[in-house]
Amino acid sequence: MQKLTVRPEQPGEVLSRERQLAWALATMAAERVPVEADVSDMVVNRVIDDFAVAAASLGRRPVRAALDAALAHPPTSGGRGAALFGRRADHRVAPEWAAYANGTAVRELDFHDTYLAAEYSHPGDNIPPLVAVAQHLRRPGADLVAGIVTAYEVQIRLVQAISLHAHAIDHVAHLAPATAAGIGTMLGLPAEVIYQAIGQALHTTTATRQSRKGAISSWKANAPGFATKAAIEAVDRCLRGEGSPSPIYEGADGVIAQLLDGPEASYEIELPEPGEPRRAILLSYTKEHSAEYQAQAWIDLARRLRAEHPEASDPKSVARITLHTSHHTHKVIGTGANDPQKFDPDASRETLDHSLPYILAVALQDGAWHHVDSYSPERAHRPDTVALWRSIATVEDPEWTRRYHEGSSAAYGGRIEVELRDGRVLSDEIAVADAHPAGARPFARAQYEDKFRTLAGPVLGAAECDRVLGLAGRLPDLDADEVAGLTIVGPDPDAAPRTSGIF
Repeated sequence: MQKLTVRPEQPGEVLSRERQLAWALATMAAERVPVEADVSDMVVNRVIDDFAVAAASLGRRPVRAALDAALAHPPTSGGRGAALFGRRADHRVAPEWAAYANGTAVRELDFHDTYLAAEYSHPGDNIPPLVAVAQHLRRPGADLVAGIVTAYEVQIRLVQAISLHAHAIDHVAHLAPATAAGIGTMLGLPAEVIYQAIGQALHTTTATRQSRKGAISSWKANAPGFATKAAIEAVDRCLRGEGSPSPIYEGADGVIAQLLDGPEASYEIELPEPGEPRRAILLSYTKEHSAEYQAQAWIDLARRLRAEHPEASDPKSVARITLHTSHHTHKVIGTGANDPQKFDPDASRETLDHSLPYILAVALQDGAWHHVDSYSPERAHRPDTVALWRSIATVEDPEWTRRYHEGSSAAYGGRIEVELRDGRVLSDEIAVADAHPAGARPFARAQYEDKFRTLAGPVLGAAECDRVLGLAGRLPDLDADEVAGLTIVGPDPDAAPRTSGIF
């Protein structure tokens, strides 16, 4: 790996393009490096994972609205169009709208892959836009795999080095440049075009983090698809000769100086050397449970604690529960967020998904977690759950914060202390989720396929599940016609739109 120092321009300085982060990312994306076998296998896993969670969300209102909007935008003249989740495989829409709608379906349940470091991310958000462009421009599976590998590489390397949330900037500001870079690799674009597209994509998708704060709305599911739609549009403009604000990261009025750590900031970003395999996707991990990633380990710990000490789930027996955890977990999904909505039984699903006290209370009582039932209004209003929920608090523990930043051995859990009314204190801890690569039951292909059949089977049926898994499993070898069929066909593929708007 090579290390790139990224800092804002100083007064009177003109930073050459070769010293800019966007150029480094673009030159990396423009170099086609062979994809190693284990990396290719993981791309297949993540495509299966995305399609699984998308299938389970097809009937949800935000997804229906996004799909309906996309239906109003037929294919453009530049290609064949892209498939829309739930529709017939040969029903085509404009690729940027397919990316938006399909991306919303993938993100709606907050149930696909994650990578946590200086920033948060769901790098699987890159898959819907890459698939859409590949279908529109008739690219084979090998090109699609190469593009996905680049997109993961860019997003994960940015996430490792640059914190957005510390400045209340939403994490999709790392997603859009990654999508633009991935499209560049997939299409074999020159570095100059990718450079301009990365800059435009970042410039147009830098927004505040209020989308994940307070009363969280369905925009949380829309935001990634919106960002990747903007990235596709950026690539299109730059292919036509348009340029970008520059230097987008390092300029005096650029992202770093004005929105992040300021004019004196400096970041060290690791990137592959020329010719070095791109392997960052292997650093990411998926979810076994439909909840914010930093809650995954706590759900597993709750299941274990309930089995050993059922009294820990009874508010009549519990005086208080304290979760000692990292700064990030405490501030994002814990009581350190200072969001009263995290304790409100009438809160949205999106808010409850970001409430560790709620998630822990339900997991302790049920010994399980379900992507629909665990968030139902009836479940959230159960009096004994509300009582247990409101006895739970998080505290920041410097040791768990340190462990959170340990790179490949990072820990995303913490220690639980349950103070019982009889004076006993129950204590346990967990470092990573069971499904994490370092966890008790790491996910492999069998687990991804089982997750797909569990989530998609009731929606799509066994025959469609077999078809999708058969295509996805051969992804690197698919021809363009087969890539065109890489989608999920719902039970009512010709249904009329159920929402209305301007389009």
